Amino acid sequence: MNQHLARLITRLAPVVIAFALAFVLFAATGFSAGSVASGIVEGVFTGRGATTNTIRWSIPLILIGLGIAVSLRAGEFNIGAQGQFLVGSLAAIWVALKWDLPKPWLIFFAIVLAVVAGALWSAIAGVLKVYLGADEVITTLMLNFVAIQLVQWVATGPLRDPFSSGDAASTERLDPSMRVQGSGEYSLELILLTIAVIVAAWSLLERSRLGIAVQLIGANPKAAAWQGLSIRGTQLHTYLIAGGLAGLTGATEVFGPAGRVVTGSTPALGFTALVVATVGSLAVVGTVAAGLFFGGLQAAILYLPIVSDLPPSGLRIIEGLVALLITAQLATALRRRRSTQSPLPDKALNGNQPIEEGIQHVLSRRSRDETG
Repeated sequence: MNQHLARLITRLAPVVIAFALAFVLFAATGFSAGSVASGIVEGVFTGRGATTNTIRWSIPLILIGLGIAVSLRAGEFNIGAQGQFLVGSLAAIWVALKWDLPKPWLIFFAIVLAVVAGALWSAIAGVLKVYLGADEVITTLMLNFVAIQLVQWVATGPLRDPFSSGDAASTERLDPSMRVQGSGEYSLELILLTIAVIVAAWSLLERSRLGIAVQLIGANPKAAAWQGLSIRGTQLHTYLIAGGLAGLTGATEVFGPAGRVVTGSTPALGFTALVVATVGSLAVVGTVAAGLFFGGLQAAILYLPIVSDLPPSGLRIIEGLVALLITAQLATALRRRRSTQSPLPDKALNGNQPIEEGIQHVLSRRSRDETG
């Protein structure tokens, strides 16, 4: 019990310190720390529509964050989730507006096409990395800008809403009867979908051969290759998973609270989700918790101007401090772990033992740890 309490305190300490530093800064610059704290509580918990808004922003952050966590675990710095999300949104809105199908089939095909579009967009950077050695940070970042321009072109061209223009240009709005969630509510279907993705992500990372391979390659790709793991294949899988989940999130936004694709006004969900995955220590439970935390902050950012004169960018300071402190904590823990542990179990490091035995050893050990 004491060990679990110590671990919880260690996890929460950066968050508490970040809030303390931010409130000291607010007070020093003339803002009322009390009104800011009250505004945050109202925006996240007690204000009108607070819970709905927290869930609304947490769902996309969790979905995208889980995909990023898979990619980062393999050592692939795929920072193109925003572009993958936008491409998935475009695929979903195209199906929704152009295909004449009953609602269930329309949603099904829109989701499938959005997942495929996001996965293929991510795979561009993956192929360039694993076969040509291109830096994935640069390629994924550049693909984000390409996706933004695609949205601009579609929203002002083929799918343009005639009643929108300029910075607020958007596609046509999806008919309310075809959506599963309005802008001021949350959908049981989207919550169940999110739970299903969380369970699938946990099973993939903690109970599958691919998940163990991702962890081993992320820890030491040379040792993993020496043991016979397919480095390129596993890395490509992580790009497809990350892009697919980002594309799926694009579809949930189209059929959910957004109802359309808008230029220049949607929060940068992909970039925030990168912080969510990092703050969550690349673990499924941690990513979900971080997604709820940052979803609540996003809800508070939208609510705070009503009750406080602190600009919304003030809460971004808290986001940045939390990310900075937890990233430093994670980096320190990783350095300590790598200096004291082998990236592969002893059984798998024996050159006479196939990698499959090492993977089975890890899976068996995890099962024993949980049942014990």
